[in-house]
Amino acid sequence: MATAELPTLPIDTPQFSADPQPFLEAARAQHPWLARFTQGYAVHGYDAHVDLLADDVNLVPGLGPIVDFYGMRGTLWGRFMEEMVLSATGDLHTRLRASVQHAFTPRRANQVRPMMVGAIGDLLDEWAPKGQFDFAEFAAFFPITVMFGLLGVPLEPIHRIRHAIEGHVATLAIDLAAKPGMLVAWEELWTFADTLIKDREASGESDEESMLDALIAAKNAGQLDDVELRFMVLTVIIAGYDTSKNQLTWTMKLLVDRPEMYARCAEDREYCGKVVNESLRLTGIASPYRAAAQDFTYDGIDFRQGDIVIFGTSLAGRDPAVFGAPLTFDPDRANASRHVALGRGAHICLGQYIAKNQLQEGIHLICQRLRNPRINGEVTWRPFIGAWGLRSLPIAFDAG
Repeated sequence: MATAELPTLPIDTPQFSADPQPFLEAARAQHPWLARFTQGYAVHGYDAHVDLLADDVNLVPGLGPIVDFYGMRGTLWGRFMEEMVLSATGDLHTRLRASVQHAFTPRRANQVRPMMVGAIGDLLDEWAPKGQFDFAEFAAFFPITVMFGLLGVPLEPIHRIRHAIEGHVATLAIDLAAKPGMLVAWEELWTFADTLIKDREASGESDEESMLDALIAAKNAGQLDDVELRFMVLTVIIAGYDTSKNQLTWTMKLLVDRPEMYARCAEDREYCGKVVNESLRLTGIASPYRAAAQDFTYDGIDFRQGDIVIFGTSLAGRDPAVFGAPLTFDPDRANASRHVALGRGAHICLGQYIAKNQLQEGIHLICQRLRNPRINGEVTWRPFIGAWGLRSLPIAFDAG
């Protein structure tokens, strides 16, 4: 099939965000794994995700065109978008990832489970007595509290930093209307990281459990420069925020619609881990960007240097060639863990073990404390591109 004959997926529309399935089925009928969208190509097939996300020769993280879209080339924000560990390639990526990888091992992710439980417990102590709230708003405070805990920094700035992150990540939807908010948000985020690091260095204090102190030590050892250190702190906070809170909110919606599963999650912590994997398969929220580094051909499709390629990881999780009855939410599904929601290849999610553990612990305690939850208002969706998820999930419940 020539690329001119590919179907189009309206992934940048509200209708697609609310329910991608009808559009996906129509596109799949025309091509098994690829479609066009307004800015380039959208990959929806599972096998193509596995192959192309791991192809670090032909495809590189594609945030440079987003920098150009907003006219931000040469700015500090533009540098951040292209030079942070999520975007870097080659030796730079290896060096940046090595400076922080020790903090995200499976062993470390298990060591900090008590901190995760404490964080969600404190939030539930505050929110559960209300009897009703927007779960999407509640969920936003959990992962950022965990990230601040990992860094070993005070929690007081969380409210303003959370709003700044929202302004920053809105740019991933490729919408010029997001630029003014991003400019304000970036100033807030940079000032936060810069002040945090300067204050810690001036204090002379150090905590072996603090990721911030470990990153400062990496800078002092020559593994990072001053700007890279600040970029890394912001990357940890931003990357650990939007994805996890959106995934938690989606998972809550899936469970509210399935009371028997919800009740089981309150009793069975291990089952909660299965729920997390199945949620990542069906409603994985990430849509990683890549750009073609050179002309190349994959499975009969010719890509040209500079082409933008977006990967719809939740769409891959609905590929019927891999997952039987793909629209059925089944935590006991034998191959649920084969999802690609956390990526593949050199840029596979650095914080994947932290993310899965905090989702597991969070769901387990939420299901114990918020009994008999029910939808209590309008459910709305975030844009599919960037970090998909529910913008609002109003619920009422019996406090347990």
